[in-house]
Amino acid sequence: MSVALVAPAVAIAAFVVVGGIGMSIVQSVGLLPLVGEPRVSLDAYLANGEELLTGLGLSLGIATASTVLSCVIGLTAAVVITQGRVTGRLVAALSALTIPVPHLIGAAAVGLLISDAGVLPRMLGIDGTDWPDLVGGTWWVAVVLEYTWKESAFVALVVAGVLASRVARYDETAALLGASRARRLRHVVIPLATPAVIVSAIIIFVYTFGSYEVAWLLGRPYPEPLPVLAFRLFDAISLTSRPEAAAVAVITTAVSLVVVAAGMALLRRTPLWR
Repeated sequence: MSVALVAPAVAIAAFVVVGGIGMSIVQSVGLLPLVGEPRVSLDAYLANGEELLTGLGLSLGIATASTVLSCVIGLTAAVVITQGRVTGRLVAALSALTIPVPHLIGAAAVGLLISDAGVLPRMLGIDGTDWPDLVGGTWWVAVVLEYTWKESAFVALVVAGVLASRVARYDETAALLGASRARRLRHVVIPLATPAVIVSAIIIFVYTFGSYEVAWLLGRPYPEPLPVLAFRLFDAISLTSRPEAAAVAVITTAVSLVVVAAGMALLRRTPLWR
């Protein structure tokens, strides 16, 4: 009965996702050209070979850094939230307020805060020439910071929801058996939170790997992450760039699917999954 209730929504979503991926693959291999005769070709994948490799490495770096920082900060915040104290309620409220903020608004806010002419250097009385290049700099600090700020709140609420329903009785039992707070954190809280952290990490990585607006606003003009490269090629004047944009999108999707498969394999190895 439950399967029948969700089947229409799943069917529509699958049609959109699978259809979109299929169209991108067909267009990227030259079977759906906007101009000229259709023919099987890998020219779209080879046309921007160097930029593709550079963008792939950059996208992996941004997504990995954002995911790791978000999970560490979010897990810490979730532990604080589950303590039930005033600090925990404050952290929960701040996390809940962060979630509805669109990434585009968050990127603009981060840019206004930490740019060389932003609010933070002005408050600290630091001249713009002495302020590090956090926005548009070599290390893409502003991009990672924005993703971390937004996604750590997501991790905190997800993990806190899991811990709130599971951790209390196990934590109390461990305390009665003489376990210290550090041992309870290591042997009770973290193992119970691990599946939720893994699922959250998969979602964050795939999102940050395929999102373009934050990197476009806060990053450097070159090199470009894969989503920004795909958007630029798709929006180019020349219609022959459309297959190249589709090729970048296909590569982004393929890497995302590999990460999802690896994350699910890791999730199945956790004791709670078994």
